[in-house]
Amino acid sequence: MADYTPNPPFTGARILRTGIILLLLTAAGILIHGYHYGIEDSAIYLPAIRRDLNPALYPHDSVFFRPQTNATMIGPLVAGSVRLLHVRVATAVFGWHVASLFLFLMGCWLVAARVFPSEKARFGAVATITALLTITVAGTGLYLADQYLQPRTLATAFVLFAMFTVLPRHEVQSVSIWRMIVAAVWLALAACVHIMMAAYGALMIVFLLMPWERGHRGELHYALLLFPLRTLFEKASPQWEEATRTRTYLFVLRWEWYEWLGIIAPAFLLWWLASVAHKKRLSLLRNLTRRTLYFTVFSLVAGLALILPPQFERLTPYQPLRTFHLVYIVMFLIIGGMLAEYVLKGYIWRWLVLFVPLCAGMWYSQRVLFPDSRHVEWPGLSTGNAWVQAFDWVKANTPQDAYFVMDPHYITLPGEDYHGFRGLAERSQMADWGKDPGMVSLFPDVAVRWHNEVHAQNGWKNFQAADFERLKQQFGVNWAILTKNGKAPVLQDCPYQNSAVYVCKIE
Repeated sequence: MADYTPNPPFTGARILRTGIILLLLTAAGILIHGYHYGIEDSAIYLPAIRRDLNPALYPHDSVFFRPQTNATMIGPLVAGSVRLLHVRVATAVFGWHVASLFLFLMGCWLVAARVFPSEKARFGAVATITALLTITVAGTGLYLADQYLQPRTLATAFVLFAMFTVLPRHEVQSVSIWRMIVAAVWLALAACVHIMMAAYGALMIVFLLMPWERGHRGELHYALLLFPLRTLFEKASPQWEEATRTRTYLFVLRWEWYEWLGIIAPAFLLWWLASVAHKKRLSLLRNLTRRTLYFTVFSLVAGLALILPPQFERLTPYQPLRTFHLVYIVMFLIIGGMLAEYVLKGYIWRWLVLFVPLCAGMWYSQRVLFPDSRHVEWPGLSTGNAWVQAFDWVKANTPQDAYFVMDPHYITLPGEDYHGFRGLAERSQMADWGKDPGMVSLFPDVAVRWHNEVHAQNGWKNFQAADFERLKQQFGVNWAILTKNGKAPVLQDCPYQNSAVYVCKIE
């Protein structure tokens, strides 16, 4: 493929122009997909940040987030920036989210720069990723990048930097030891933030480095997945099984047909893209596409082999099929770059016809998902959510050792919009059915406590004062958040209420 145009050298002007483009795309990504403080997995990571800053917090329930957050440096990083810059936690979290998204898009740009000679194609590749940040990866429950501070986004950026390091600049170039060392450093940084993402990234890079072409010979070296091996083959307890089965996306046999399509179709699509790249004499793009295809097939076969047999049930929470997160990123980068190069070209109206409806559709899907909160929850401003307002009152008006109980399904109730209580209210909470089972599935030692607490709340909708007194005697809770639903509270001392909830003492 001698006619392949080499990548032009980076210059100061090109770096500045690229940086401005990536900043604009980062802003566009936030405006399209929104930003929400304290939602979903933030219910795990945000309490860890709070406790790092104030160890007196969460005296009753840190067991429901510390085992998972101890394996990531995101908590100390955010807490350290709060101490260093003397800013609010919400401001620091938003700043780290913006930085993570910027680095993620930079990683996408660098990978695209290895395989697309023209900046038009690179811009099309990263613009496609920006427009699709919150597209779901098959049935894994993952987005390309989340609309809140998620360690996976920053770790993925480091993995993309490692991929950029090992991808050749031209067809005949080999990978030097120095570049391998640099890639290993990037993977190590990814492991400090999200160890599973780093493991999947290492496996991806193994496939990128393999001499798959005819005329070369090599062996397939398997990446070491850094699982806590001690617990993988222990017999699962009934409590652990109950918690894990609340996560339907962990069990592929319970996926819908379109979710299965999401892990099967990429192989065929990548095969077709590789053939197109071959016809266009784009050797670097062809090689990246083929290696991603091999990685896709391996991930599908190995992932199903690991999670379908009952003997490997303990592997289920580690979701081997989450390797498709990287597959989707590379696949959409290739699609976006090729569309820009061969279809959109220099016609502005074609770019508008593609991206305006696409971005509008993604924006609308996020508004439907979070209908009772502002699309971008800017730090320091009201979110417009009544539950969050109640959590703010709790933070300002209750003792630090207060112990709360609320509807164990509160995080999925209409109007709540998936905001986690612990991180926003900075108070302890009895176990729930929303986020806590995910942590239990990874750390079975907590399963018995979780089981006892959630089942002590059975029949919540019909609770009377005596039921709350029982919870106080059994577990020590002394505050409750009650959903209004047009009814008066069953507890007498309720110093706060709004349109959604009462906040009451348990006497």
